[in-house]
Amino acid sequence: MALSESKTEELLIEQKGAIAIITLNRPERLNAISREMLQELSEKMVEANKDPEIRCIILTGTGRGFCAGLDLVAVGQGGIGSGASAKGKGDNKPPRQLFSLREAPITVMWNIDTPIVCALNGAAAGYGMDIALLCDIRISAESGKMAAVTAKRNVVPESGGTWLLPRLIGWAKASELYYRGRVVDAQESLDIGLVNAVVPDDKLMETAMEWATDIAENAPLAVQTTKRMMRMGLEQSYDTSVDHLMVHLAGMFESEDFKEGVDAFLERRKPKFTGH
Repeated sequence: MALSESKTEELLIEQKGAIAIITLNRPERLNAISREMLQELSEKMVEANKDPEIRCIILTGTGRGFCAGLDLVAVGQGGIGSGASAKGKGDNKPPRQLFSLREAPITVMWNIDTPIVCALNGAAAGYGMDIALLCDIRISAESGKMAAVTAKRNVVPESGGTWLLPRLIGWAKASELYYRGRVVDAQESLDIGLVNAVVPDDKLMETAMEWATDIAENAPLAVQTTKRMMRMGLEQSYDTSVDHLMVHLAGMFESEDFKEGVDAFLERRKPKFTGH
């Protein structure tokens, strides 16, 4: 089963074995997210998560920027979230239903169980920083940057940033970045725990593929369950979390992959997991 092609050239889809590579592709706008990209990004994340052959997703950008955020030009013309048509002029209408983020990329990325590796190829700002934070792992090129500059635009990190950043780097450091509107380079991002690794620009995708391959070679059910339990554990008590884990573990003991893992260990070979 292969991922379907993107409906827009602004989002590129590539599959290499068990790894799906999703690339934001508006380099002339530093990959600012258009309305079309929002919908397509959600759909492709869901599609990859449903595909049993996909075991890891890499999210990156084309050119010198990862993502400059939502396209404010499109917002100003009614192009994103305003109820306007694609033309964006003269036909704005009041919303006819309650505001919902259920199918938005930020909600989809948070809820899927397939691990996401961010290959941070340049600056991530606003919405772009939020979707980078939503990835499970961030590998930054030396040119990568995190731009927490929403206060300089009289907006807020509305796409999960205020929930994610304090949990990643602590309240005080998150406050410093947001309140001061700081841009943090790759090395400082590594120092404060915003990214997992920093590599030369020309080694970024190679490194991201190496990490994604490591993930993909492990038992997919174990990896995905671990991600789900980590996510749910943020809102659970210790006792509840451990009890929940034991329920999952009982089922995993009955799986073919559990037997394969034990056999591979005893036979001192690399396991070949199927997801069953």
